[in-house]
Amino acid sequence: MPSKQRMRIANEKHSKNITTRGNVPKTLKPTDEQYPVGPALLALFIFVVCGSAVFQIIQSISMS
Repeated sequence: MPSKQRMRIANEKHSKNITTRGNVPKTLKPTDEQYPVGPALLALFIFVVCGSAVFQIIQSISMS
């Protein structure tokens, strides 16, 4: 008897997929937004870019 109840629960759980044919997501698990670059690498990149810009400005002022 437990297998019939298990089948009924599974049917109820997935019955909404029949009415949304073609619009069912590939996974039912929620997906988190993942950034392709970590925050430490992003901070390093910003530091290098801004630091080189400031260094270039200081160098161009001292040359004048």
